[in-house]
Amino acid sequence: MEAKRDEPRVLTLRAVEATPESFAPFGQVIAASPDGDQFGPHDAQLDLSRGIPRFYIMRLESKPLKFSTITHHAGVTQCLGSIGGLDWYLGVAKPSILDGAPDQGGQHDGRSPVQSRAGHYYLPPDPAEVCVFRVSGPKFLKLHTGTWHAGPLFKADAVEFYNLELSDTNVVDHTTYYFEKQDGVAFVIED
Repeated sequence: MEAKRDEPRVLTLRAVEATPESFAPFGQVIAASPDGDQFGPHDAQLDLSRGIPRFYIMRLESKPLKFSTITHHAGVTQCLGSIGGLDWYLGVAKPSILDGAPDQGGQHDGRSPVQSRAGHYYLPPDPAEVCVFRVSGPKFLKLHTGTWHAGPLFKADAVEFYNLELSDTNVVDHTTYYFEKQDGVAFVIED
């Protein structure tokens, strides 16, 4: 007889609008600026120094407002925006990359350090610290290096997004954490 798997505990997160202030711990919200403006803090502060930048359009289909995994990139900032300014959602947690190897057996806020397949160490994201942002209109998000993110997610059947990262980000710098497996939780987004 097969053992019954426990269903994950579902946590409902209310989406908040991504503004420069609300999204600051995770990255930047970039909106249109007049042609000819000088470069400044309102522009995306990028780090693409570890490889060849890749700017492309990705078509995503059937990405409903729920998730149980979250990903970070340790070597690059990433920019995401919907083509046409359609509303979309992103689950996030603050970067938790550690500098160097952790002390043997050490814990930080009750979470044990983990070494990624890419070689860096990180603290797993705490489910209690995950939040969700709604991105409305013609703007994009620049994620700080190491920001945990789930999505883009959306209500439409399909949405095209522009994406700026490195040419090999999804091959060599793609660390995923599995909330359902590790913490027994999954998230749904309430708008």
